[in-house]
Amino acid sequence: MSLAQRDRLAHVDLRLQFFGEIRRGDLVTRFEIQTAAATRDLAAYRELAPENMLLDGSTRAYVRTDRFQPLFDHSAPRVLAWLVEGVGDATPARGRAPVPNASAVAPQAIPLDVLGTLTRGIHHARIVRITYRSLTSGLTTREIAPLALANDGHRWHIRAFDRRSASFRDFVIARIADVETSSSERTDDEALDQDAQWQRLVDLECVPHPANVKHPDTIEAEFGMVGGVLTVRTRAAVAGYLLRRMNVDCSADHRLRGPEFHLWLRNRLMLAGVENLALAPGYSAD
Repeated sequence: MSLAQRDRLAHVDLRLQFFGEIRRGDLVTRFEIQTAAATRDLAAYRELAPENMLLDGSTRAYVRTDRFQPLFDHSAPRVLAWLVEGVGDATPARGRAPVPNASAVAPQAIPLDVLGTLTRGIHHARIVRITYRSLTSGLTTREIAPLALANDGHRWHIRAFDRRSASFRDFVIARIADVETSSSERTDDEALDQDAQWQRLVDLECVPHPANVKHPDTIEAEFGMVGGVLTVRTRAAVAGYLLRRMNVDCSADHRLRGPEFHLWLRNRLMLAGVENLALAPGYSAD
């Protein structure tokens, strides 16, 4: 088949695995093709993987079966880029990269079947049962309502309502040992619009560190600061992750020393009420 058709069939494969369904309109919208072409693509996919999907007569959607096996070899980084940014439908590119490169990001063991169950739970508003490895509680079983993906710069998390603690929390996806979709749907109180930390936006004003940076204009140029200030808008739920990732000194008197601290948070009062500040370097509520 042509590369263009491979892209479209890979998209079918991804939507079935991570959303649990695919419609002709999904292909028409994503690839700007005619309905007849989308129909041919779905027929081609069924011919290649006849046990992967069935037509639901009531919704006119093709739904994922319990016998589903991916037709394409998707990698976790590409799948996460597709889920978050909407890119990377196709199979992995062949040949050398256009530019020599290296990454300092540590790999994560993210099983795609676990990720798929979580994202299908998001898409269909379902409760998911997980067996989770926690540093504080060890191996526990929980019922969660998965709501969103979040990245702390090192690891991928699932933002979810945890019925065990009756709170919105982050779970490291690589620590989920087992996962199973429940037959129950999440309630209105467990929805993302009820997650105050997710809904709240905070503007973090970062400036060159007054004690550690000898030439502040270097830092201003590096971050494209305006008037000597870098303003970063983020969700309160991930603010602590961001401040740790950027090594921002969050102390009131910019007391942290070390070559890693190039930035200081000048409006630390903005962090009042943010929950994950144990991760923010130098921050204390006083």
